[in-house]
Amino acid sequence: MLDTKPQTAPAEGTSSAAAPRPTGARLGGLVVVLAVVAILFAGLFGWRHARTAPPPHGAPPPTLVTAVTVQPQEAPARLEAVGALQAVHQVTLAPETAGRITEIHFEGGARVAAGTVLIQLDDRPERADRAAAQARAELAQVQLARSQKLAPTGFEPRVTTDQRRADYNAAAAAVHQLDARIAQKQVRAPFAGELGLRRVNPGQYLNPGDPVATLTALDTLFVNFTVPQQEFAKLHVGGPVEVVSDAFPGRTFAAKVNAIEPQVAGDTRNVSVQATMANPGQVLRPGMYITARLVLPPQTDVLLVPTTAIQTSASGDSLIVVRNNKATPVPVQTGRRIGDRVVIASGLRPGDVVVTNGQLRVQPGATVKVAMQGG
Repeated sequence: MLDTKPQTAPAEGTSSAAAPRPTGARLGGLVVVLAVVAILFAGLFGWRHARTAPPPHGAPPPTLVTAVTVQPQEAPARLEAVGALQAVHQVTLAPETAGRITEIHFEGGARVAAGTVLIQLDDRPERADRAAAQARAELAQVQLARSQKLAPTGFEPRVTTDQRRADYNAAAAAVHQLDARIAQKQVRAPFAGELGLRRVNPGQYLNPGDPVATLTALDTLFVNFTVPQQEFAKLHVGGPVEVVSDAFPGRTFAAKVNAIEPQVAGDTRNVSVQATMANPGQVLRPGMYITARLVLPPQTDVLLVPTTAIQTSASGDSLIVVRNNKATPVPVQTGRRIGDRVVIASGLRPGDVVVTNGQLRVQPGATVKVAMQGG
């Protein structure tokens, strides 16, 4: 018999077999991506072509640069060295004998005159001994005077007069000896200068050599520095020296060579040089590091260029020289700096036009135009 039941459709969301997904949407997205990439490549190619293509009216315009014409000239010569300052007169004050401090007559940092009493030690025993010695000396003097009157009359032998004279001389010497011992109980300034920090206190017992304070004369200073032995022939006593310190930028102090060490240091092969300089205003201090510039006779026929013209790379220093209106790189060897200029030891010829500004925009061989030129 035939089945006459009606056929029912499968429920929504179910299927007896997976239906294949359509591929039209995927292909459409791929086409869009390829179109965007093609547009980007076309734009990049057009931009690069526009930068590298020559202008419609011919060659590109020349690059404007600033240049200077190099001519031989006289250049000041200096020999620089790092050195240090030293006081011409500097001492650490200390007592010559032992004793207890009874008086202190100074404060740290004070300026004192030569001979000023700074420390007084207890000298009462020495003063008492001096009084006794002075009395003996006065008695010996009286006895000597009496013998000198009696000896010519014969009432006293001359040998007695000689003995009295010796007694008086010994007594006077004892007084002078005690005066010296009393003077040693004082610490005085041996010269005028500025005192350092006070290192003692009232009532403190001092032994010979115990430091009391430093005393430094700041009006004149030594400048000590060394130069290589190959520069020895350029040194002479009285030669001018320029001294600069980073404590006073832009300020130069004048000095003169006063001594040259006759021996060359065995370890460094350097020559020690000492110059003397005035210290106006006492602004410089001993112990400061300085730069000493030994002024030498000027050099002639030197080629100088501004420091802005130098191009430094791994292969060395070079310049851009304008020749036939073309930018030509020229390797050079540089020497010392003089202010904002550099000595060119080799690589340039007198009359060369050197680019000092704008060389970073110039390609080798490119046409340039000098907008401003100096001599």
